[in-house]
Amino acid sequence: MFGLILAAFCVPASAVTVSGLYSVEVPVTGSSPDELAVGYADGLARVFVRVSGTRDVLDQEGVEALLADAESLLLSYQYLRGENGDNRLRMAFGAVGVNRALASINAPVWGANRPLTLAWVAVEDRGARTLITESPDSGASGGQQTSSTWQRAFDQAALDRGLPVALPPAKYSGDRELLSDLWGQFVNRLRGVSGDIEHDVMALVRVNRTGGQWRAGWVFDGMSMDGGEESVTAPTPEALAQTVVNRWAERYANRYAVAAGEVGESPQVDIVLRGVSSIEDYGKINKVLEGLTPVVSVGATRVKGDQLTLRVAFSGELDQLKEYIALDPRFVAMEGEPSGPEVTSPEPAGAEVVPGPAATEVEEATASEAQGAPAADANSESESIAAGADGNRSMFSYQPMPVDEQEAEQAFESLYQVLYYRWETTPVIGKGDGE
Repeated sequence: MFGLILAAFCVPASAVTVSGLYSVEVPVTGSSPDELAVGYADGLARVFVRVSGTRDVLDQEGVEALLADAESLLLSYQYLRGENGDNRLRMAFGAVGVNRALASINAPVWGANRPLTLAWVAVEDRGARTLITESPDSGASGGQQTSSTWQRAFDQAALDRGLPVALPPAKYSGDRELLSDLWGQFVNRLRGVSGDIEHDVMALVRVNRTGGQWRAGWVFDGMSMDGGEESVTAPTPEALAQTVVNRWAERYANRYAVAAGEVGESPQVDIVLRGVSSIEDYGKINKVLEGLTPVVSVGATRVKGDQLTLRVAFSGELDQLKEYIALDPRFVAMEGEPSGPEVTSPEPAGAEVVPGPAATEVEEATASEAQGAPAADANSESESIAAGADGNRSMFSYQPMPVDEQEAEQAFESLYQVLYYRWETTPVIGKGDGE
């Protein structure tokens, strides 16, 4: 799944923005107030883990009170009534509200701009070694079945933690020399092969059976993450992938998560504008942004050629700020950057949607969508629906950030996604968002 998303990128990215960290779907037993309250708490707990970067957040003093009042942080929800009683609750929580809630219990907050890990994974089972690739061909061969099993396991684990993970293209699956280098964790050749594959960090992972357990050992390469081999064990591929990705997420979060005291009362977001060619442009941009209702303050942080980076403090939620900006046609959202709220995923087959009081408009699934094929999204080629093994469907969007090394490091330490626009001094009349 993640390989399909990342295939839209034509050059290595310096950072990736993850949309959907605050959206989640969980199973529920029914739609009574008490049953919904259990679903709200379950969903918020999962979001807390994604956004803090650590499962330890659920042991923090005060977290139980936050989970008991999870409904107060909801932006919208949809109750999905399945034909076979497999009812689910789809929720979107407010990013600003969740971040403040975490800060209130002194928990860290990890932003939406996250490093992309290219995972080279080799699995040894019954004397045979298999390279796990992004989209192994379906077939009866043992290697293809092994690759598919582990691909799904890593996809689900990455989805659960909101961590961008890419697997190598399927074309490398038959390269026995490369597989040998990977098993020996020889970085040099893997580094050369990975030059044209989008990533910030490489992880060289070897998996094998040890008694009744699976063992994974890995080394990192890139972003000063290098070090000795780390290892974990688990009883199943799914549990092992989850444990590995948990370790990765917590290591990144330890480096990039913001301390509670730095969250602040007024959230701040970086807005990058291209096409800014004069002081007059800067003055107009500043005046427009300062006049928007949610904006508290605006300040320039960097100028590079015709690119201007602004730090904007705002009130309310980030989607509200984006909606206000979209009203001015001179701000043209860059490709891959949605100009409005996130798009919800299509409904599963046979589901009856019972929207909550603040629910967003529901799109009706077509026959092909009902069979599991995601709907095409005209807003961004890099958007895709990630479907977990348990039927969980959540809209995640991984968008490349056109930044240099310095900007990438700053972005990783930001709480909110970087917003990209092109400044049109003379907007084209009648130009729609989709153009």
